[in-house]
Amino acid sequence: MPFALSDELERELERIRARYPNAMAACIPTLHLCQDANHGWVSDEVIQFVATRLGLSPAHVKGVVTFYSLFNEERPGKHQVWVCRTLSCALRGSGSLLEHCEKKLGIRSGETTKDGKITLRTAECLASCGSGPVMQVDKTYHEGLTPARVDEILDRLLAD
Repeated sequence: MPFALSDELERELERIRARYPNAMAACIPTLHLCQDANHGWVSDEVIQFVATRLGLSPAHVKGVVTFYSLFNEERPGKHQVWVCRTLSCALRGSGSLLEHCEKKLGIRSGETTKDGKITLRTAECLASCGSGPVMQVDKTYHEGLTPARVDEILDRLLAD
């Protein structure tokens, strides 16, 4: 079944298109809208849909998807956990926190737990440099982390 938006999301797509001066400028927000509608990832069908609706080539849309790390090319877990690895977080121990997450979850960065609950990722910067190490869970920031606090967060997600 080809990808399609609900009537409500079609209206949102029209609002997006009206806000931007051209189709290329509307590509990123349109992809975000479609990714959310497609259970958190951009499939080949979504790429074709966006290309057709914006009058862009599928290659251009695929290039946008593969360039930006916030677009998922595979279906992610129920929760996405991002560990910041920029310099200020790294100096405050984000590398060891990432290793801690990998060990606790039994996966490496970029993978999803076997039960499909958590996808673990790294971010170049989560823009909270003064309060690192920082981890983003879905759309919520967790700052000044310790291994014990990370365990609490991950245990809650695994129990969900």
